Amino acid sequence: MSLTEQLAVPLNALMMICYRMVGHYLAAILIFTLLTKVILFPVSLWTHRNGITMIRLMPELNRLKVKYYGDKDTIAEETQALYKQRGYHPLASTVPMFIQLALLIGVIGAVQALLAGTESVLSVPPAQAGGMTLLMPLAAGGSALLLGLAQNQFNPLQREQARASQWATNGVSIGISLLLGAFVPVGVGVYWIASNLLTIGQQLVLNAVMPARNYVDYEALEQSKQELAGIDSLSSRVSKEDRQREKADYKRFFSIANKHLVFYSESSGFYKYFENIIEYLLTHSNIIIHYITSDPDDAIFQKAQKEPRIRPYYIGEKRLITLMMKMDADMVVMTMTDLENFHIKRSYVRKNIEYIYVFHAPLSFIMTLRDGALDHYDTIFCTGKGQVEEIRKIECQYSLAEKNLIECGYSVIENMRRHYLENEENYRNQTIKKILVAPSWQEDNILDLCLDPLLSSSLRDGWQIIVRPHPEYVKRYGARWKKLQDQYKNISKDKLILQSDFSSNETVYSADVLISDWSGIAFEYAFSTRKPVLFIDTPMKVANPNYADTVAEPLNLTLRGKIGIQLKPEQTNQVGKSLEYLLEHAADYSQKIAELTDEYLYHMGHSGEIGGRYILSSLQKKAKNKPQNLH
Repeated sequence: MSLTEQLAVPLNALMMICYRMVGHYLAAILIFTLLTKVILFPVSLWTHRNGITMIRLMPELNRLKVKYYGDKDTIAEETQALYKQRGYHPLASTVPMFIQLALLIGVIGAVQALLAGTESVLSVPPAQAGGMTLLMPLAAGGSALLLGLAQNQFNPLQREQARASQWATNGVSIGISLLLGAFVPVGVGVYWIASNLLTIGQQLVLNAVMPARNYVDYEALEQSKQELAGIDSLSSRVSKEDRQREKADYKRFFSIANKHLVFYSESSGFYKYFENIIEYLLTHSNIIIHYITSDPDDAIFQKAQKEPRIRPYYIGEKRLITLMMKMDADMVVMTMTDLENFHIKRSYVRKNIEYIYVFHAPLSFIMTLRDGALDHYDTIFCTGKGQVEEIRKIECQYSLAEKNLIECGYSVIENMRRHYLENEENYRNQTIKKILVAPSWQEDNILDLCLDPLLSSSLRDGWQIIVRPHPEYVKRYGARWKKLQDQYKNISKDKLILQSDFSSNETVYSADVLISDWSGIAFEYAFSTRKPVLFIDTPMKVANPNYADTVAEPLNLTLRGKIGIQLKPEQTNQVGKSLEYLLEHAADYSQKIAELTDEYLYHMGHSGEIGGRYILSSLQKKAKNKPQNLH
């Protein structure tokens, strides 16, 4: 007995029961189709539940793809481990397809048995019968199209698929339906069409019995999609020329053996955090500095033309993921946080690389960095004792191994201070008082929340207000900035300037008082010029909501009231009086800020030397067993 005949036995019996109930061939086939759906509903429910399990896993799967981006083997291993842990069966989604195929084979035999000896058109394929039956392929294809559209909308698992995957699945289904509609008996085609349409109703019943929204955290799912999409889109921002350049630099980087020192910079603006260290290394050693940047226009490429011991490489953010996984060097120096926590990993190739973190802000970090952001660094160049205290408290709180903390200092403030002193006489001889408004770019910053009352209180004769937005604000919210420019365009530039050119920091140095909210420029300005700051306490942006578990009050909050005055946004009508007070007591603030600088910043003027000496000393220790020169 053939497979078709074997499957047809029970189905033929069911078909005959249906026929005896109604005495009509077409009606019997339709009732038969409905009964098969009812009988197999538990299987459909199990498949539906398995699909929901898959959706619940998607946030974790997406984060695995982010965490191990580019490492297909590890992603596959971690995915299988997660499936096993959560009891998900990847092949379960194919069960309905196999059941449908088995039923189809059996239905062919059942229809043939039902219509044996009759001349019903239901027993003849449309390709053979011709006439109106030739509409059957179109009807079958149309039912498959309707089913596909419905599944895209109502099937929880299929709804989460990419649009291309959805239509690929639907295209196969429609193609099969067109073929079946043309080359199987019309009665089988009727079954197929009815089955497709009933499946739509069945899906609605499944959704009512087990709603996916009761089991799936769609907010977490959407967030994980955005994280993955963010990485996937990185390469789309790179031009064809830069991709070719990146490919060549990537190959060149790995063609060099025995690399000892690597710096990584996210963009050209990050060189200032390494500058003093690199200058010391160039002056006091013969070491080769391999400098990776994700900015194709980084100024390091011009600098390297004059300094052959700097070897620059352009590596975009996406290819950087793979490069970091394959990193082979003694030491890597970075300002990027969250090493190992997301897609940028410590090397898989070499486990003894020393990773050094360089802060790009002074004082406290406990609020501004995510919890665990520095956990996977070996050594940290600290700008002051506040950072050391916070790191040690975190290590104690979470029972972490102690990191190597270097009391380094902060080169940015050192260089700003040096520039200011060189031009201090010019700044002191200004005929008008200059007030610089330099807010952050986060939501609810000064520009968006209270600029108008602030200016109303501070625009007066003898004062010039300069509004200098964060470059990221102009980049992200260009329309808002343009609106502000239009709003204040009729005010004389002697009183108000809205600055759009960020190529120079002269407005920072020349300001007599700075007004800011939570921008890092506030402390850099105060410590480099010894001048006070007027803080507008707009809503804080807190990256680590658990910061209070580690410190009662971060240093950045404590010092705001010591280097200036704090006002709430609703108190901006007092800005004018507060500025008068700060200007009148500028000398007192200068002395106080100088004392705070000595107390909270390490080794003012010597950070490059300390950082450079540590790097050379550490590399020499690592090189004891390596007779070759440093490269």
